[in-house]
Amino acid sequence: MKTKPDILSAILFASLITIPLNSQVRLPRLISDGMVLQRDTELKIWGWAAPGEKVTVEFAGKQYTNTTDSSGEWMVTLLPMQAGGPHTMTIVASNKLTVSNILIGDVWLCSGQSNMELPVRRVRPLYEAEIAAAENNSIRSFTVPKRFVFTGPESDLPGGEWRAANPETVLDFSSAAWFFAREINQTCGVPVGILLSAFGGSPAEAWISEESLEAFPEHYAELRKLNEESYISNIEKEDRRRIADWYSNLQKEDLAYRAGGLRWSDIDPDSDDWSSFTVPGFFSATPLKGINGVVWFRKEIDIPASAAGQPGTVNLGRIVDADSAFLNGTFIGTVSYQYPPRWYTVPAGIVKEGKNILTVRLISNIGDAGFVPDKTYELTAGDFKTSLEGEWKYKVGAVLPPLRGQTFFGYKPAGLYNAMLAPLLNYSIKGILWYQGESNTGRPEEYRSLLPAMIRNWRNSLGQGDVPFLVVQLPNFMESRETPYDSGWALFREAQTEALELPATGMAVTYDIGEWNDIHPLNKKDVGHRLALIARKVAYGDSEVVASGPTYKSMRVRGRRIIISFDNTGSGLTVRNGKRPGHFAIAGEDMQFVWAKARIKGDRVIVRARKVKRPVAVRYAWADNPEGANLYNREGLPAAPFRTDGW
Repeated sequence: MKTKPDILSAILFASLITIPLNSQVRLPRLISDGMVLQRDTELKIWGWAAPGEKVTVEFAGKQYTNTTDSSGEWMVTLLPMQAGGPHTMTIVASNKLTVSNILIGDVWLCSGQSNMELPVRRVRPLYEAEIAAAENNSIRSFTVPKRFVFTGPESDLPGGEWRAANPETVLDFSSAAWFFAREINQTCGVPVGILLSAFGGSPAEAWISEESLEAFPEHYAELRKLNEESYISNIEKEDRRRIADWYSNLQKEDLAYRAGGLRWSDIDPDSDDWSSFTVPGFFSATPLKGINGVVWFRKEIDIPASAAGQPGTVNLGRIVDADSAFLNGTFIGTVSYQYPPRWYTVPAGIVKEGKNILTVRLISNIGDAGFVPDKTYELTAGDFKTSLEGEWKYKVGAVLPPLRGQTFFGYKPAGLYNAMLAPLLNYSIKGILWYQGESNTGRPEEYRSLLPAMIRNWRNSLGQGDVPFLVVQLPNFMESRETPYDSGWALFREAQTEALELPATGMAVTYDIGEWNDIHPLNKKDVGHRLALIARKVAYGDSEVVASGPTYKSMRVRGRRIIISFDNTGSGLTVRNGKRPGHFAIAGEDMQFVWAKARIKGDRVIVRARKVKRPVAVRYAWADNPEGANLYNREGLPAAPFRTDGW
């Protein structure tokens, strides 16, 4: 048995061992090699070391010193610097750290859900030339790891690194943010840092702090429940078990596997008992209606001798929900969920002269499944190209009950604020790009309060004043309708517009560059361009730039006509794809909207409808998908949707 002196000696010896480890100065993930620091403003550099330890930061010929507090935290404030670099920073305490290749420029925090997160690789076929020319050391991106925390704000990130743009790295950049950064870099001539903190499918309440959520009792109450660790772990455990069981049963029940291996993906399986299916199309329009499980599809393709053996691609548009594709029995690709495009590479030697067999194993989890219409379905091999639309054959492999999805805790209140925003709050930025809303469209009235609350919350937390906050208004989506109606997406766009009443805000209108059948439209170049125009006005003070399309100003009634005046008309009003402005609707006191005829007169639009003798209200582009809305200014920017009524 040890005596008391022996025990004290052991404790002292252990403490001597741990002191050097505890005193090692440490930096947050953001402050690392290749970072971009915000120009023309004071900069916080912070980290951790032993309590009471002196820390010295040397940067750009100046020295900054401070002492850690009782919890070991330290911070110094650097003097403002002009754009330039590269620079090196050293941090000295009991040890020495060096951060190299630092640029001074403009940092933009880019956040939201999947349309902000959407990487360049997802839009690659549209922008091959731009990607090939992406070598630019002055554009750098840091991707915040996707995670959620409900126990309070985190102080650091578990990973992440700064990466300069080149044809390889840019594939992982946010596509909207990269096009934006590229234009700002070209226009302003300064380095641009993209600080990407986005989470696909996330609602706005996930990005708001606990304190600010108190104004939203329902979300606040849910957050309090989430603070119980066992509550989350039990649900996650049950989700994993249920999903694993479903896929295990799917594999067991699939007749293709039970018949022996992947026989149904063989080059030429016996298909006498296979039925016909027209691609593109959904199950609901066929005898497959209501089926969840596995359905196998196959198509015969005749290939000329000139294409035999050539490498190529198979474009299968978009498939709901998951698929695996085989060409002549060779696996060529798979996607596990419904949203990404199906662009599969065919290696050399797979395509043969004459009959080729393309097979798709489609998994339907829940709801309607199939091949999304109005997408491209084609096979290429060398210079040969052929459509894959038309008749296919199908056979059901397995039928299972619908699979209830997992619980996405990343969508819950405050979780993303704590884990993905709080660790960034000391980092000085030029502005914020926000591309989010699809997950909140069912609650447009709440969003009228939620979005402004979030903007104020972020600004207060950042402590950088009214930092510019630029919003992407939701694009067109879903099928267009023949008559005017009360649109939920239009109401939501109106809620987004109302947030512009806050200072230093702006909005990119995008209802003309979406896709009716895809909630993730591929045209992110125009999104980045329109955001850059607004940034030039709001964040960079360019009073000459035409930053947006026409916006509603006022109306007056003249007999059976309503005359509408606009702001932001640029060099004049014009139309695209037509002789007259489209998608204007007019109503009388009965509140029944009908399509109106419209014409441009100077900076005004005059609307009337023969059926409405005493008009009182007008709506423009008031639809989920306002197909036919074609009012622009001559600078090529679309008029913002609006309504003059408050019904």
